[in-house]
Parts: sequence; structure tokens; C-alpha cells
Amino acid sequence: MSSDLIPSTPDRRAAIVFNPGKVQVAALRTAVAAEEAAAGWAESAWFETSAADDGRGAVQDAAATGPDLIVVAGGDGTLRAAAEALEGTGIPIGLLPSGTGNLFARELGLPLNNLRAAVTVAFTGRDRPVDLGHATLERPDGDVVESAFLVMAGIGLDAQMAAKTNQKLKKRIGWLAYSDPIARSILGNRQFDLTFRLDDEPEVSTRAHTVIVGNSGSLTAGLLLIPAATIDDGLLDAVILRPGRGGGWTNIGYRLTFNRLLHRTGFGRFVGRLTPEPRAIRYAQARKLQVRFTEPQDIQLDGDPNGSVIAATLTVTHHALTLRVRLKH
Repeated sequence: MSSDLIPSTPDRRAAIVFNPGKVQVAALRTAVAAEEAAAGWAESAWFETSAADDGRGAVQDAAATGPDLIVVAGGDGTLRAAAEALEGTGIPIGLLPSGTGNLFARELGLPLNNLRAAVTVAFTGRDRPVDLGHATLERPDGDVVESAFLVMAGIGLDAQMAAKTNQKLKKRIGWLAYSDPIARSILGNRQFDLTFRLDDEPEVSTRAHTVIVGNSGSLTAGLLLIPAATIDDGLLDAVILRPGRGGGWTNIGYRLTFNRLLHRTGFGRFVGRLTPEPRAIRYAQARKLQVRFTEPQDIQLDGDPNGSVIAATLTVTHHALTLRVRLKH
């Protein structure tokens, strides 16, 4: 038997964490019962999130029961809350994507819009260790808060998208709802001054429109924003968009449109070696990124607005979590 396969034993038990407003509970219970029977697992324990809880409390309660698997039904924000509670525990997380972006689920190749298939992967898939990003945020009033992120931390355009997107429209038409804040941000072209430091390298000053630090590099609609970002390499990857006042946005648009071709195919990599990086985009990689702004800037974590900051320190913990993914074929 392959070591990737999850053994079946009646002593194994899962805990299910769900938001009743985000998932069809009856369908979820039916799918879980079917997998329990097929895999020979004991009956799962169920934990419902509340309006006052982002999922962290329910996950902590679930972990306290000592389960062999915690299944989380939710989007990137719910998964981030679960990650903060489960970091370092070694308990595998089975993710049932139910949000709009589901960027981490896409990165893992999990089934989308198919509850039954996602439950099957959670119970019968293989375990994959992944990294977890940490953000230490300094508020304008001097307060310091800490949070985790799995996908990306963004300042500038990325944070404006998270803060200004109409949530009802987002629920109806998905990522297309971001078109208005993107257009407003590009047309306004508001830029800011910052200094940043990568690991122990000297501090650098620059002016930018957007700074995004990613554990994962892909966006919805197939866009590859940060080509080198990998969720299990122990590194964070950053991109700084510096369009200036000329044709910088055109260069950025071309690069983002063709990034997947340039970095994920042999022909594209050949073309990429012959094509200089546009000055409007700067990529960097480090285990620790420190950034400070001359004026407060909004920040988002995994697509959720997280207030304004005057400085941030972003780090990564290698293989902090275990996610249940599809079996290799």
C-alpha cells in the first residue's frame, strides 16, 4: 500500500467545522456519512461557527476532541482562521471550498463547486505539508497585531479591491466584481513611498502603487501574479508594481496576461529569457520582509480587509500545516 493512502480503521474520527450560512448543511451531512461508511470511520463530531466567530473558536473546540482530521467548509478567510488555530498541531485539514476566490483551494487543485467530490478528497486523499505566512502589523496609533495568511498579503490595489468591492455583487458574479475597484485604482494611479528590507539585506526606498507578498502566486481567472511563489518552499515571494506616470500599466498588463505562458511552459521560459523584466514590476524572494510607509496604507490578508498600517513584518513558517489533497495518479 502506498504511504500516501490514508488507512481505514473504525477508530478514526473526523471533526466537521461549518458555517450554516455558507454551506448546504443537509447535503454536507449526507456526503460525510457516505464517506464515513465507505472508509470505515467512526461518526464525525460537528462544530458550527457563530456570527461572532470567524471560525477560530469552532476549530479550537474541534481540535480539543483529538480528531484524526478536521474538515473546514469555507473560503480563504475561514481557512486562515483554521490555520491560526491548527498551526503546528499536525492535524490534517480537509478543505471544502465555499467562498468566491478560493485561491488556496485552487492552488491545491481541490474540487470547486462540487461538495461531494471535496468531501471525498478530505477523507481519502493524501496529506501535504504547506507553509503559513505571518504578518506583524503596526497600526498608525502604535498598536501591534499579529495574524496569519495562506495566500497573499496586499497593500495598495490589492487592499482596495478587498475593501471596496461590493460584497453582494461579489457573491453574484464572483471575481468580475473586482473590475470597478481595479479600474478606479488604475485611473487614479495613487502611489506611495515606502522602505523595505529582505532578510538581512540593506534597506531599500522606492515608490509604488501596489505591494503584494504571496505564499501562493495565482489569482482567479487564471492570472499568475507571482510566478516563483510556492506554498511549501519555506519562502515568501513579493511583487511591487511601480507603473510610474507613463505606460507602466500597459507593461504590467502584458506581463500579468502572459506570466503563465512565460513561466509554466518550455517555450514560454525560452521567450522569457529573451525578454527583459519591465521596470514597472519588481519581484523579490525572502524568508522575512519588513516594510514601512511614510503614510498609513490599507492592507488585506487572503482577500479580507485588515485595516491600515504604518509598517508590517511578514515571515513564513515552513510546513506549519497539513492539508488533505487529491491522491497522485
